[in-house]
Amino acid sequence: MRMIRFTLCTAIAWSALACGDSGETTAPPMPPAAAPAETPAPPAATPVPAAPAAEPTAATPGDAVARGAAHYKMLCATCHGEDGCTPGPGAAGLDPQPAHHCDGNYMNALSDEHIFKVIKEGGASVGKSPLMAAWGGALTDDQIHDVVAFVRSLAKPPYPGKK
Repeated sequence: MRMIRFTLCTAIAWSALACGDSGETTAPPMPPAAAPAETPAPPAATPVPAAPAAEPTAATPGDAVARGAAHYKMLCATCHGEDGCTPGPGAAGLDPQPAHHCDGNYMNALSDEHIFKVIKEGGASVGKSPLMAAWGGALTDDQIHDVVAFVRSLAKPPYPGKK
């Protein structure tokens, strides 16, 4: 019985640490139990973290651009710059330099499928620089489509849409 109790307490403690629980509780302190001294109080329940909000499956194109902007800023802007034009700090020393996503004359000629493949599988998948990372392990296909929508919004002249 002691071994089971020890194992259960250890598992709860590790779960709390893994979830980032600081050990502080927000609930008011409980009054002391009126149980006999030899009966230990049951362990306090560990709060269950709230599930992350799921991304909507059906969204308007404007929503896709906004979601794509967040992923772009987190993963792409380091090399391509937040505006897709001005190289970010990660571009220093790269040869060749990252593509300028604001260059509509270049980007508008590329298909959505091509841009999707570059993001998902990396530059080498389309004969471009192997220094362009593959983000398929970090982003879902839907998230990659959102990044494609954001990249399309950077082009000057603007992307005319699918031909």
